[in-house]
Amino acid sequence: MNNSRRVVITGIGAITPVGKSAPEFWSSVVRGRSGVDQITLFDASKLATTFAAEVQDFDPSAVIPKKDARKMDRFSQFAMVAATEAVADSALEVSDQNRDRIGVIMGSGIGGITTIEQQTKVTNEQGMDRVSPFFIPMLISNIAPGLISMKYGVRGPSQTAVSACASSNNAIGDAMRVIQHDDADVMISGGSEAPITPLAVGGFCSMRALSTRNDNPKSASRPFDKTRDGFVIGEGGGALVLEELGHARARGAKIYAEIIGYGQSSDAYHMVAPDPAGHGVKLAMTRALRDAGLQPTDVDYINAHATSTDLGDAAETQAIHAVFGDHAKRIPVSSNKSMFGHALGAAGALEGICTILTIREGIVPPTINYEHVDPTCDLDCVPNVARRHEVGVAISNSFGFGGHNAVLVFRKFSDN
Repeated sequence: MNNSRRVVITGIGAITPVGKSAPEFWSSVVRGRSGVDQITLFDASKLATTFAAEVQDFDPSAVIPKKDARKMDRFSQFAMVAATEAVADSALEVSDQNRDRIGVIMGSGIGGITTIEQQTKVTNEQGMDRVSPFFIPMLISNIAPGLISMKYGVRGPSQTAVSACASSNNAIGDAMRVIQHDDADVMISGGSEAPITPLAVGGFCSMRALSTRNDNPKSASRPFDKTRDGFVIGEGGGALVLEELGHARARGAKIYAEIIGYGQSSDAYHMVAPDPAGHGVKLAMTRALRDAGLQPTDVDYINAHATSTDLGDAAETQAIHAVFGDHAKRIPVSSNKSMFGHALGAAGALEGICTILTIREGIVPPTINYEHVDPTCDLDCVPNVARRHEVGVAISNSFGFGGHNAVLVFRKFSDN
């Protein structure tokens, strides 16, 4: 690996429950606006949880022709919309001279589950011979980066990371590695997810993983709060344009931040529960800092995975204490999921965008709905109101079912 190849972020795009563009998304997050409400995508009245964080009134037609959108699952539509915004934001121009050096890596934990459910209904009601010829390409998780590659005609590395809720962070970290290894100069990366379906929500309800605050959905996602009772399922897509610094400079690109570290680990503990001691999380954060060449005291902000589950938030807190020691209580640690829920495989991309903008704008987003102190989560979680805070280095945590842990380190860009 060529560590002299620095990687910077030159474009961002987002489609979320609290904003249908990256600027609108960031504005909502800073204001602490909740995107959680009753489910409208299907009748959830018979489920234990009847609410979610939906992308309301989603219309991809400005980006995707209607005839093409009909051949795409909702998760792919989210990916295309986010990627299109990110590429436009970066002012990247694809040509015959550079298309072989531009690639796409996206993440998705579940992929085309909407299509699976729809086509299962077709099979049951009309027969197996009525399944759509687009069924397979619509459901496979790797179709999102494939479609993005086709849209721009880029022929660099193209793949999908599937590691549950760590998928986006793995995708972005892997994209950074591709550039460092000199296999590409530019990578479009991030993640998308559309899991608000009867089967997916029903499955999470059966696991008792979701909050059941049906009487007040907007207060349901409450990371680190003592009364937290489960996560709020969300959806959306986020995309970043990662670029080798020399390439970005040569074309005069604006630079949001630099990505300098990536750490991975496995809990090797349980199918869905986190290791209560946070050993795997500690390893991932330690490896990310080592990769970045930093000490724990260099970190100014942590964008926490914190999903609002009892075990998960406590385990992450314990791991942060183990890695950062006395510095842990001096670091602002907030959870964006309090506002837009847990978008599973898209979470890391959306939170990565928030982390980058935190560095650029010097504003730490709040953890909303924080009302009751939990001694097992004794961190500065930036309760309820955003905070002005100069951030030079930040880390973004993502952990997934199966014990997958992926941590990214971002730094304020400097020419030095």
